[in-house]
Amino acid sequence: MAMTVHCDIVSAEEEIFSGLVEVLSATGISGELGIYPGHAPLLTRLSPGPIRITVQGGEERIYYASGGFLEVQSSTVSVLADTAIRANDVDEAAAEEAQKQAEQELAQKASDVDYTKAAARLAEAAAQLRTVQELRKKVK
Repeated sequence: MAMTVHCDIVSAEEEIFSGLVEVLSATGISGELGIYPGHAPLLTRLSPGPIRITVQGGEERIYYASGGFLEVQSSTVSVLADTAIRANDVDEAAAEEAQKQAEQELAQKASDVDYTKAAARLAEAAAQLRTVQELRKKVK
């Protein structure tokens, strides 16, 4: 039996997952993170993107987090997300539309466009689409 660590994935709205995992991977602000049992303590900000976990027994599950924090302690891993949803619940059509709208705003030369907000919306939409792609890879 593989070693495990307790993991909680929560958002402001609800607890998305709580249980034993063999590995968790997520995108931190400095790059990709792989968390295994026995990992050194860590606290980092998360970038929008997929969170992949392998639960006890080997089943892989994918979630989407819009940002937040990842904390690793000796016996627990906690993902405290701004928004977290199961990858199956990501609305691909809405994410594609949001991406298209943000790209159009960024392409405009008008002074009334808030480029920072448009860039943030573009990054979030791209991260949601990346999560859907991760889910498709898993199914294949």
